[in-house]
Amino acid sequence: MKVLLAGGGTGGHINPALAIAGIIRDHVPDAEFLFAGTPNHMEAKLVPQAGYRIEFIKVEGFQRKINLENIGRNAKALWYLAGSGPRAKKIIRDFAPDIAIGTGGYVAGPVIRMAARMGIPTAIHEQNAYPGITNKLLAKDVDHVMLTVEDARKYFDENIRYTVTGLPVRKELFLKSKEDARRELGFDDAFTILSFGGSLGAGCINDTMAEVLKWHTGKKLQINHIHGYGGMGKDTFPQKMQEYGIPMKSSRIRISEYINDMDVCMAAADLVVCRSGANALAELEAMGKPSILIPSPIVAGNHQYHNAMVLGNAGAAQVIEQKNVTTQDMIDRIEKLYNDRNRIISMAVAASNLAVRDTEDRIWGVIEKLTKKA
Repeated sequence: MKVLLAGGGTGGHINPALAIAGIIRDHVPDAEFLFAGTPNHMEAKLVPQAGYRIEFIKVEGFQRKINLENIGRNAKALWYLAGSGPRAKKIIRDFAPDIAIGTGGYVAGPVIRMAARMGIPTAIHEQNAYPGITNKLLAKDVDHVMLTVEDARKYFDENIRYTVTGLPVRKELFLKSKEDARRELGFDDAFTILSFGGSLGAGCINDTMAEVLKWHTGKKLQINHIHGYGGMGKDTFPQKMQEYGIPMKSSRIRISEYINDMDVCMAAADLVVCRSGANALAELEAMGKPSILIPSPIVAGNHQYHNAMVLGNAGAAQVIEQKNVTTQDMIDRIEKLYNDRNRIISMAVAASNLAVRDTEDRIWGVIEKLTKKA
């Protein structure tokens, strides 16, 4: 089997493509893979690191806000668009895939559309509750649409063929029990908070968590706290902790720029405070973790808010829009959950109930049917 995967721009598009490749390889060990991506985004590094071949297409999005800089950027995007079709066609002809799968990002558009026109079985995977523009446009052209959540269905044409597959999550997340994870971190069995804003960090989460750390360490509450402040906090967060007299590491605290052992930290947590990207939420659901979610307000289509509300409406998370975040409100929410373990348990059950447990089987089922029809 020869598989062409197209997606990129962000980890939210690249990681699902890599996961799908892994699912296919589990069923067809000698499958051959080719990724299509852009030369100047994360896929150019992540795909080769994962051991896959990648071909590049220059594609950029159009800027809606009109100013002198964006006029120039849109002219470049138009130039790239004109060349993307012929480039996609050459990649497809040279590789001759049995199936082409898109996972979002601008680069998926010309590749998957061209594959469909050339009669190759095609599918897309949409990670978010509010679909990206590329997948919304492609849905009418492809043979099958895979959705992470049913809520996304209402944003597509009513005639699409679709399957709710969920989003693949890393298998290593399930290797450790809560007790083993806490032991590895040097924590006792006290209430444990995990907070982070992604690899770059989030100023809002950093600012709020600094005050939360000051609150519960000052009151000497039985709380363990893991916080990742990300790249944007490296010049400010450690200084703030020094000002507050809070160690970066102790028997109750672990603060670092990056969380490189997320499997251990997630397993240890009773409560997670984070953004609401699709991958993070799929992991919260799979592991049954209660959360306080602060969606990023600067993402396309405000899709993180829609993602978060799937958990919020199910009672698995508390959702706070960034404009409404205050230190006192956050402290009040955490204190109430700290003192109400039954609420924590009910939120955990609600999160677990949202998880799609057979995601890999569902994705493989779609792919197997499409390739058998070819």
